[in-house]
Amino acid sequence: MKKILLAFLFVMAPLAAFAAEEGVKLDHVNIDLGDKASLQRGARIFVNYCLSCHSASYMRYNRMGQDLGISDELVKENLLFAANKTGDLMKAVMPADDAKAWFGVAPPDLSDEARYRGPEWIYTYMRSFYRDDKSHSGWNNLVFPHVAMPHVLYEWQGEQRAVFKNENGVEVFQRFDLDKPGTMSPAEYDKAMRDLVNFMVYLAEPAKLVRYQIGVYVLIFLAVLLVFAYLLKKEYWKDVH
Repeated sequence: MKKILLAFLFVMAPLAAFAAEEGVKLDHVNIDLGDKASLQRGARIFVNYCLSCHSASYMRYNRMGQDLGISDELVKENLLFAANKTGDLMKAVMPADDAKAWFGVAPPDLSDEARYRGPEWIYTYMRSFYRDDKSHSGWNNLVFPHVAMPHVLYEWQGEQRAVFKNENGVEVFQRFDLDKPGTMSPAEYDKAMRDLVNFMVYLAEPAKLVRYQIGVYVLIFLAVLLVFAYLLKKEYWKDVH
């Protein structure tokens, strides 16, 4: 028992340290892989705004279209900006060497980001950019301080300013003040980020959708089997008083 407990603590310790290092309360996000409309909207956001710099090199366009109910024709017309064929992998438009030269670091592949960071982390991160004149890009992030990535969706969210309070020599975050509204209301922007995160959760484990479908068939099979098992039980025990 002690060995099992020690192994569990060994596995969980890095996760706890990671969460403690962030020191930021992560906001809940409603993940629903059965919401195809949300996944389709998230795919559109990802392809238009994320795929310029970040790859999702474990996913093919046609697999994504098949899973999300998007025909090859619609994929070609609306989502195929960085590739020639729907069977191509979803790779970034920007070469990694150029990105590293411009941003100081190559943007990570986002295929498994939702599994590594967690959906709450990504959701909070995408809503926590704020203006910072000391930053090279002009932006900073509460969840990921001094991140090299600029706020690519600032036109949607607007420009917000982080308000900190000095407590015993430590700058403690208080709130965000919106200095310049975006094209979306806060509620609309939150909904768009939920769609994006929902898609990234699918992206990290697309087989989960298949498991959901198989799970339904398994439950139906077990329900039918239960009827026959009950009738068989009655037949065996009918002469027992």
